Amino acid sequence: MTVEPAHRPGGAPGAGPEWQEVPVGTDPVAPLSGAAAPDAGSPDTVSPDAVPVPAPPVSAPPTVRLLSPGPQELLRSHRAHWARRRRLERQLHDGASLRISALALRIGVMRHRIAQASPDLDETIDELQEQLHAVLQELRDVAGRIYPTLLDEAGLGPALREAADRSEAVVRVVAPDGRFDPAAEGAAYFALAEVLSGLGGEHRDVTVTITAQDAALVVAVDNVPVDAGGQMLDEVAGLGGTIDVTGGTGVGTILARIPCA
Repeated sequence: MTVEPAHRPGGAPGAGPEWQEVPVGTDPVAPLSGAAAPDAGSPDTVSPDAVPVPAPPVSAPPTVRLLSPGPQELLRSHRAHWARRRRLERQLHDGASLRISALALRIGVMRHRIAQASPDLDETIDELQEQLHAVLQELRDVAGRIYPTLLDEAGLGPALREAADRSEAVVRVVAPDGRFDPAAEGAAYFALAEVLSGLGGEHRDVTVTITAQDAALVVAVDNVPVDAGGQMLDEVAGLGGTIDVTGGTGVGTILARIPCA
């Protein structure tokens, strides 16, 4: 059997590799006689005893240790925290609360514009107004816990007097009319509001005095349990504030100093 060279359709010899005559009965896959045997060292030759070389390991990502913020970064963070609280309170007060109040008024006006309103309609309008007022009160409570409206609008003195009125203790608040740094006012208010809310009726002579000293807001609380100083420290420490306690382990004076921006 003879293998002929490949031909193009037009009859011209092909441009592919040359072919040789292979005797009948010969394995066409076996190397042709006279052909050079593959070199054992050729890169195309794989020895059965060869050991595969492992791929280089993938380097692990570096580990970075996060450091706690320094005093200045911490101070800026806490001031930004109080600024966010004020913005949230203002958003609730000037947004949702005002819209709900306006809606309740419009429902009341609608009742009088409807001619010959049925008793059932009057009752439905009353229920809607009650629900709107309840939602409005809930929004005001949430806004007060974020940042009291009175504190934002009138200052620390009026806001603390309102908190003192809610306390079971008899509390007198002495405060100047001027304003302080908003972050310092917020920290002082929440520190004192928590203390005053925890006082019982047995505390009949509690005095809160607010002063300004050396660019700091100073709060002195007399005739209160001194262990409340730790609770106040949680609120003022973030702004670089300090707490001094006088009176041993019973009733005494707590002095808070909060730097102002």
